[in-house]
Amino acid sequence: MPTTARKPAPSASPEAPIAADSAAQLLALAAPLLSQLAALMPGAVAPDWSASSAFRWRRRVSAFGSRGELQPIRALSTIRLADLHNIDEQKSVIDRNTRQFVRGLPANNVLLTGSRGTGKSSLIKACLNTYARQGLRLIEVDKSDLADLHDIVELVCDRPERFIVFCDDLSFEEGEAGYKALKVALDGSVAAQSDNVLIYATSNRRHLMPEKMSENLTAKHQEDGEIHPGETVEEKISLSERFGLWISFYPFRQEEYLAVVGHWLEHFGCSQAEIDDARGDALRFALERGSRSGRVAWQFARDWSGQTRLKPARAARRR
Repeated sequence: MPTTARKPAPSASPEAPIAADSAAQLLALAAPLLSQLAALMPGAVAPDWSASSAFRWRRRVSAFGSRGELQPIRALSTIRLADLHNIDEQKSVIDRNTRQFVRGLPANNVLLTGSRGTGKSSLIKACLNTYARQGLRLIEVDKSDLADLHDIVELVCDRPERFIVFCDDLSFEEGEAGYKALKVALDGSVAAQSDNVLIYATSNRRHLMPEKMSENLTAKHQEDGEIHPGETVEEKISLSERFGLWISFYPFRQEEYLAVVGHWLEHFGCSQAEIDDARGDALRFALERGSRSGRVAWQFARDWSGQTRLKPARAARRR
């Protein structure tokens, strides 16, 4: 019976290893490019959480669309709660609220309003420095980026840290998109607010929007004496009312201002005699700026202490 010769088994193609090596080389070459393309694609980018205790939200626009990301802030303010004077009541309230938040207890969003330069922003920075080791983190968001609040909360909601979203010098004009976004983020969404996120905002305006005398004409006076504000007024009040805590700041009296000047002069290495000599110059400095505040006191102390240290150096060079 005739037998059929078996065909030899096909041997492995010599080109196969070469092709595999080529594919691996192509992937290695393409990896950096793919990484750069991924950074340009829309969507929020998580940062290196160990890089800092404070982050700044930035939105980048590319040909692929816009992409938000949290950038670590490398150089942080070193302000401490002990450096802030004449705002003891305000300091006590925000410190207590922040301690509750850090410990996982119920706490409120905070609106700090009042006179410029009285320590509103510094108080929030000091709280970060006090509680960073206990897991507190800060995210600074510009007014123009408030529409991204939902994306920011989604990015951090599963993190173990506690996040303060910080909006500095906040105010709105009519029709700005960030106004509605902030209202929803505070208390207006179907979704519950994340337990590890609070919003701390500072403003020179109590109701965050300009107020006009003509708006008062829409108020209604009832027969029982009750006053109902008009719809425009109601709209402006509704945002500030969504902050659980309002903390007000007031201009410093003369002696309060001079006490802050003394603190900062001591911080910059001035003696008590030098601090006493600086009183008259400190008052003139405040008068020129039309304000007695912690910020003006700090600016004066930097200027005066620098000039004082510069004079001996000039005299030594002349000799």
